[in-house]
Amino acid sequence: MNNIIEVKKLTKEYKTLKAIDNLSFEVHDGEILGLLGPNGSGKSTTINCILSLLNYEGKIKIFGSDMSPDAYDIKKRIGVIFQDVAVFDELSVYDNIDYFCGLYIKDKDVRHEYINDAIKLVGLEDFTKFYPKQLSGGLLRRLNIACGIAHKPKLIFLDEPTVAVDPQSRNNILDGIKKLRDNGATIVYTTHYMEEVEILCDRVIILDAGHVIAEGTIDELKSLAKIEEKISVEVNDLNEKYIEQIKKIKNVEDVSYDNNVLLITYKKGKNNLVDLIEYLKNEKIVYSKIFSERPTLNDVFLELTGKGLRD
Repeated sequence: MNNIIEVKKLTKEYKTLKAIDNLSFEVHDGEILGLLGPNGSGKSTTINCILSLLNYEGKIKIFGSDMSPDAYDIKKRIGVIFQDVAVFDELSVYDNIDYFCGLYIKDKDVRHEYINDAIKLVGLEDFTKFYPKQLSGGLLRRLNIACGIAHKPKLIFLDEPTVAVDPQSRNNILDGIKKLRDNGATIVYTTHYMEEVEILCDRVIILDAGHVIAEGTIDELKSLAKIEEKISVEVNDLNEKYIEQIKKIKNVEDVSYDNNVLLITYKKGKNNLVDLIEYLKNEKIVYSKIFSERPTLNDVFLELTGKGLRD
């Protein structure tokens, strides 16, 4: 499998902090890699090192060549869309995309074709003459993406591209990202929305304290979860004695009861739901809804990185 990015023994130190500590990983050709981690885990520092925006120790290759601040032949094949929207307020949607595309594509006919492809990809056909101040938050995000990918880069970094957008815009953005991958781009994707990672990413790397603490496909990461199943039951005014009894049922890991919802996590077992329904029936406990689910990527993320708040 070809590697688009190779990071080997990457270390980045500040005066009182080692932000990245001997980090090594690869990004494969044609994949969407989710680069995840809590605040302060080293995601942004890692990306800035890969882009040669910071000095560092270690070795980074992109497209098989050493990356450096003056590697312009590599940089022109990269698209970067940061979380903060960066467009020109005095330019229209079309002219914004034209400006950023023009940094790489000098032929006007080719650039016109590329701009129209980008506009279509993000669904801005009806807004080409609008100015940024006339756009909603979701449309601004889509414009930001179009500006970063109009030159058809082979490697794209997307940092929290769906922050504070409505569900319709989010779906449009996620569909566009899939199309970019299908058209041959390799994508590094950072987000705190784990459901997006499950939808998009072929593989995931989780960082914490500048280290890789987990790596693999979504299914491989879910297999790391300590819990096997979660069952939630809607039941009114459940007596504390029943909660204590349920805690003693075989395979039960944890039990909580809040706002008339009983949540039970199991560490293993295949008949947990059947056994629980039988228990509720025997105890004549009336419930309205019962729902079972396997561990989510969010469960795994919290297990690996902890539930404490990060700055």
